[in-house]
Amino acid sequence: MSQAQRTLFYETHKALSAKIAKFGGWDMPIQYASGIVKEHLETRKGAGLFDVSHMGRFIVRGSNALAFLQHVLTNDAEALDEGPVGAQYTVIPNETGGAVDDAYLCRFNQEEYLLVVNAGNRLKDWDHLQARMRDFGDVELIDRTEQMVMLALQGPTSQALLEEVVESGRLPGPSRNAVGGVRIAGARVEISRTGYTGEPICFELFTDRENGLALWNLLVEKGATPIGLGARDTLRLEAGLPLYGHEFGQDHEGAEIPLLSVPLTRFALSLSPGKGEFVGRAALQKHLAALEKILKGDFSAIADLPRVIRPVTLTARGIARAGAKVFKGDRHIGYVTSGTMVPYWIFDDQGSQVKRTDEHEMRPICLAYLESDVVRDEKVEIEIRGKPVDGLIVGRHLRSDTPPYARPVVR
Repeated sequence: MSQAQRTLFYETHKALSAKIAKFGGWDMPIQYASGIVKEHLETRKGAGLFDVSHMGRFIVRGSNALAFLQHVLTNDAEALDEGPVGAQYTVIPNETGGAVDDAYLCRFNQEEYLLVVNAGNRLKDWDHLQARMRDFGDVELIDRTEQMVMLALQGPTSQALLEEVVESGRLPGPSRNAVGGVRIAGARVEISRTGYTGEPICFELFTDRENGLALWNLLVEKGATPIGLGARDTLRLEAGLPLYGHEFGQDHEGAEIPLLSVPLTRFALSLSPGKGEFVGRAALQKHLAALEKILKGDFSAIADLPRVIRPVTLTARGIARAGAKVFKGDRHIGYVTSGTMVPYWIFDDQGSQVKRTDEHEMRPICLAYLESDVVRDEKVEIEIRGKPVDGLIVGRHLRSDTPPYARPVVR
């Protein structure tokens, strides 16, 4: 078995008494001494700092870089040329409309693109992209994972914290996916308003490896709380965000999950004529037509997209785990893809005034891959340890449209 890789911050994590485990081929902090629940809550309350340097980072450049990206990604990369440079959620598709990986494409300057991919898929993605470069002439693909560090700063106080440390330049914003460049502690730092927590105030920071420790230490000194991958997972689950190997890839019966079975990915798909015949276009066009009907309650094209990912909350005692079967009556309708117990802050709503209290509770939630004609507000049963546990399909677990706080949607 090959030895796991380690990010620049590995010794820092150990010094903070982090529990280290292998993730995507890397030794990563799963939690620190305070534990996952407190780390989750701290991100929703203040500013959580995540080492995400295990993510793959590819530079794409050359005179035909745009044409290449238009062919191998689902979103319209040309949109990053219109107005201020920015970022976009995208997917690396295969010919049948499945996901090789989901990714983020950033453009911090006019000379190149930065494609951020999942750690466990980095080598697979590299081979997939390399195999398709041959037809595009002047395109260069460079793996910068080792030379560049990546940190995520997420939560209500993140912007105020960054404003304290920026020496020159301006933070991007205020819209999500805006990007910009600043200097912090004498170093150039590229920043995008992106993240994997559902926080309305969110940033991801990129800088050269030699600047990484100084940047981390300064952010912690100013009040950021180190957060492990355990809370990163509960945060993304609460936000309804997919994880490759759970909501993408193969289902629990060994079949491919169409990427548009994750409703969020319709925002990562462009069928603009300018994209041409990109990889998987025909299949995705069919899947999108089916999804749009399904979301309107029309199931006439259900054969083209027989299952979709839905958020489910448990209304009885139990914790749903990935792989648990879901039933509607006696009918087996799908599987849990991700599930656990998550904490949430209690908010006090007083008319137009909304205040976060200092109290929190726990709730069991999950995402499930269910037959497409099973819809919101329908009751289901999840098989947990051989017993049926009541659940309810909901619209979402979290609201991110009320900054500065992400707020739980509790049923």
